[in-house]
Amino acid sequence: MTVLAVLQRSTLFKDFSETGLKIFAAIATEKAVPAGTPLFAENMVGESLFILKSGTVRITRREGASEHELATLGPGEHLGALALLAKSARLVSAVAATPCEVVEISQRDFYRLQPQKPQACLKLALAIAADLAQRMSENREALRALGVPPRV
Repeated sequence: MTVLAVLQRSTLFKDFSETGLKIFAAIATEKAVPAGTPLFAENMVGESLFILKSGTVRITRREGASEHELATLGPGEHLGALALLAKSARLVSAVAATPCEVVEISQRDFYRLQPQKPQACLKLALAIAADLAQRMSENREALRALGVPPRV
């Protein structure tokens, strides 16, 4: 499967034209990730968006001395999207549960692309914001249980 096909399968890129997909496919890199290998760790600075081409990734969060699994992601799903928009600490860890292939778009390459293709970058930034808003809405009760105050 090509990088272009992986992007087409991702919900983050669902509203992109073929031209838009090709713009991001040109800056994306493919990586093989052995089972048990972290894509990123909680509290490290995020630098990339990942889209799973194959395999599964466990999303975990540390609470004291224990680790809690929050989700398992599979082919076509994305993680780490906020890292494209701003440098911030990862809130969770992501570890390959099985051997994986991922497509990575780095923040550095995304920033370099912005002056050349501002509309495509804005469209992706808006898609990331919409995805985040949807996830926040879907997890509203869980966030309340954690004591996260609602914001307007």
